[in-house]
Amino acid sequence: MSEVHGGGQSPGAAAATGPESVTCHEDLARLLAEQFARADVSLRELQARADRSGGARLPRSTCADMLAGRRFPKKAVMVAFLRGCRVPDHELPAWERAWDRVRISRLPAGAWDDRASPTPTGTAPTPAAAPPEPAVDEGGRRRRAVLTGDGRRRRAVLVAAVAVPAAAALVLAVVVALRMTARPEAPPERVPDQAVDPDHIVTDDGRAFPRGGSSRFTVSVSPANTGVRLTRRLDAGVGLQHATITVDGAPAAHWRPLLEDGVHKWRNQIVDLPPALTAGRRALTVVNECVSASGFNEFLYTVEHRINGVWSIADKVDVGPDHPESEAAHDYRVIGGDWAHHQTFAYPPRKEDWNVR
Repeated sequence: MSEVHGGGQSPGAAAATGPESVTCHEDLARLLAEQFARADVSLRELQARADRSGGARLPRSTCADMLAGRRFPKKAVMVAFLRGCRVPDHELPAWERAWDRVRISRLPAGAWDDRASPTPTGTAPTPAAAPPEPAVDEGGRRRRAVLTGDGRRRRAVLVAAVAVPAAAALVLAVVVALRMTARPEAPPERVPDQAVDPDHIVTDDGRAFPRGGSSRFTVSVSPANTGVRLTRRLDAGVGLQHATITVDGAPAAHWRPLLEDGVHKWRNQIVDLPPALTAGRRALTVVNECVSASGFNEFLYTVEHRINGVWSIADKVDVGPDHPESEAAHDYRVIGGDWAHHQTFAYPPRKEDWNVR
């Protein structure tokens, strides 16, 4: 990333210096528009990429308003947009810090007003207060006005709030303040009809690929098996995912399309493999090929085999950039992958709804 330039930087100069120099909404919009131009991609394709990745949605109208500066985006929407523009993951934290700075700078101006104290009769008038200092300095740090001395004069204190990763409390306070004092820019998201059980929340990393893409891996099973089944953890926030399954090159089954669930997104989908393709074999090479427009995502595969009528776990393949050992041990490969990251979602309230076929 480019270093921040001090002095009289004008709004919009951030486009030449990177997200670390963003201090206002105009800066952010200009820099996002520059990324869009560099990506040389249509809004329609960006929307499709976001749908395939399983993250935040990117309606074309929302992107157009964001790029024109008509709407300040949600952070998740901005990150999904940047990923769609193929911005590397290691650069995203700088963009998130830029979003935090702009969000804080959008606090109502009255919060920083310097109000003069009344002058008692017979005393010299209080000198006029100096003009308030800018809400954000040239380094992107937040200024907070605090009382000093006799309480009639204020000084600006630099608070590097957004530079500290442990800013969760600050961000929460800002959001609460904005909701209390500012007019909402968009209707609030729907509150789930049912509360999410914290024990049902899972964070996992995975991968995704579009139609025509595929993944393959090799798992171990007992040659004495009389059946094998695969259980795949997926993000059901992307609906109608469909893929074909082959075992050692032979057609075996399908991952059937599931309806989208935008609230409780985790599901475990189960597929039974034909016993004729698994009996007597110690290893199975599985290939999943996406045939749906919505794409296909995968986070964890659990392999079970049936021996003497009893099902037990034979192997597990943990997919994602945080699990290179598991991928290497199972010779995992993906063709045409267009997303690799982690997600935090919840399973449905009833555990019997977690597993589907």
